[in-house]
Amino acid sequence: MSAAITTPAVAEYLLLIEPRKDLSDAITEIKKAFYNRYKTQEALKGKPHLTLVNYKQYTSFESRIVQKLRTISVRLSPIAIDLQDYGSFPSHTIYINVVSRSTVQNLVKNIRTHLQGLMKMDKDNKPHFIMEPHITIARRLKPWQYEQGWLDYSHQSFSGRFIANTMVLLRRETPDQKYELVHRFEFQGMAVGASQAVLF
Repeated sequence: MSAAITTPAVAEYLLLIEPRKDLSDAITEIKKAFYNRYKTQEALKGKPHLTLVNYKQYTSFESRIVQKLRTISVRLSPIAIDLQDYGSFPSHTIYINVVSRSTVQNLVKNIRTHLQGLMKMDKDNKPHFIMEPHITIARRLKPWQYEQGWLDYSHQSFSGRFIANTMVLLRRETPDQKYELVHRFEFQGMAVGASQAVLF
């Protein structure tokens, strides 16, 4: 009798940066206010965060990806993230603007350079590197929720600043599950060895 073939486990991953607690709490209040006004459940989902990458991959790749991310994060210095007012992706999402975009984009490019191959499961499941940094207030909005919400929030102001000294990798096995922590990576700003710094 032949052994049953087991399907390799696949999970959905999210690599992100979290604002410090007081700022996160303030953004959560904005998300709650949006929910109370426009009745969109999406505004209540998840803690405020800035997504760097999301991807699907076999869980067997997890330890290799964690190792690579650890190598990158050890060399990174903490980065200042400035938030200012609101933006939108027309017809479906309202978010808080990240004005220190190039800093975050450089981080995402760094991760893409070193991990794109490892994070790609197959031709239909490629990693999604977020080159438009933002902190979502509400997404998957219905047309009326977006139109009225954006009319309201486009005139409102918000400002915040925090120093990001970690990035966090989360995992969930099914879309209805909550994400669980896989690993927290600290930016340690350690210089690359002298032998690697020499260019000639």
